[in-house]
Amino acid sequence: MGADGWSGLSSVACEAVCAADVLFGAQRQLDLIPDRAAGRPIGARRVPWPSPLLPALAGMLAEHGVAVVETDGADAGSDVCVLASGDPMFYGIGTTLVRLLGADRVRVLPHPSSVSLACARLGWAVDGVDVVSAVGRPLAQVHAALAPHRRLLVLSADGTTPLELADLLVDRGYGGSPMTVLERLGAADEARQQAPARDWAAASAVWQATATRGPDGPRGSTANGTANGTAGPSSARIVSPLRPPADLNVVAVEPLPAPGAAHRPRTPGLPDDAFEHDGQITKREVRAVTLASLGPVPGELLWDVGAGSGSIAIEWMRAHASCRAIAIEPRADRAERIRRNATALGVPALRVVTGHAPQALAGLPAPDAVFVGGGATAVGLLEACWAALAGRGRLVVNAVTLESEAVLAAWYARRGGELTRLSVSRASPVGGFTGWRAAMPVTQWTVWPGDHAADGGR
Repeated sequence: MGADGWSGLSSVACEAVCAADVLFGAQRQLDLIPDRAAGRPIGARRVPWPSPLLPALAGMLAEHGVAVVETDGADAGSDVCVLASGDPMFYGIGTTLVRLLGADRVRVLPHPSSVSLACARLGWAVDGVDVVSAVGRPLAQVHAALAPHRRLLVLSADGTTPLELADLLVDRGYGGSPMTVLERLGAADEARQQAPARDWAAASAVWQATATRGPDGPRGSTANGTANGTAGPSSARIVSPLRPPADLNVVAVEPLPAPGAAHRPRTPGLPDDAFEHDGQITKREVRAVTLASLGPVPGELLWDVGAGSGSIAIEWMRAHASCRAIAIEPRADRAERIRRNATALGVPALRVVTGHAPQALAGLPAPDAVFVGGGATAVGLLEACWAALAGRGRLVVNAVTLESEAVLAAWYARRGGELTRLSVSRASPVGGFTGWRAAMPVTQWTVWPGDHAADGGR
């Protein structure tokens, strides 16, 4: 359902609500359902969602006769209707219910999503925008989606999201980006406010300062800005100066970087200074080749063993929003650094495991690819990685020492694959002239276990 409530529901959706014995939903959604409709009472029991929802969901369904594990035939309990915002299958509760119950036990009646409504108001093509949800997810994901000439919609968790987003954009050098906050889309009091990100950030600072000075708090204050806004889907009423956003909002951003803003493409090979590191990092050129050898595919899981700065795992996840990775790093200080790098580069969902491999690998989800960037000489490490792949996926190992090269040569002789030597030289001053300074060469072994016989023959 939308912010317009009951009046915006289709006749089929209205009938489903009327026929239900139990209505689940957020309190604001339950409040939009009238006591009577079309001359008949809506007598369903109304149950608001708890917070947090997911841990309690299965128990709440079971309490009303909807078992997560289906037993004999149809559920014998109440007729349950779940209220959801917009399209339940787009970052919504519908996907969770289907995952728990199965698609054959869930009937979905979608409403236009907030993305569709926002694009309709702005005249944007839906297939021409990237969408980031900050509902129950870190806003730091925006870092990976932020790119010039690519429009962005952010689904807000509440009224603070636009303000946090403005600060993020300013910090990234995108303070001049137009930011439109679309509030209560579809409701009679729908409104919008527009201003550059830097103006939103400045206004936010004023509101926070006001909140510390007076009892009214930030929502009793306004700040001067350059924003124009409208109320209602077709109204032209000006909303100025800027005011704190309503909790129900979507933010539209047209990214506009300043000349000095850092360039952060999704293609592998980010500059080394994009990562916080102590020197333990797979250098840019070698990293690009390594990611090409690993070949990330949407939905796949990588183990980054001996992760150092986490650069390989982070760039793997930046390749596609559904790529997943686990970074395994023995040093606690480096593990914390990996987490900071992951957040700064837009992949805060990177899982970091602090421990020594191969012991730290026990119990981890089976990988689709494994990268070993350090510790190839550790007893049992490559054996554990090979076993974890279970005859599928690929294994990429980089080595810089003679000892680790010897290990790779032995595995190459037994298992085949590709053995490559990578050398990079950079121009640097030599007195008053310029010469080439070579970095340490890297030996890389790449193997697809499924391409080789079980006995290791080449």
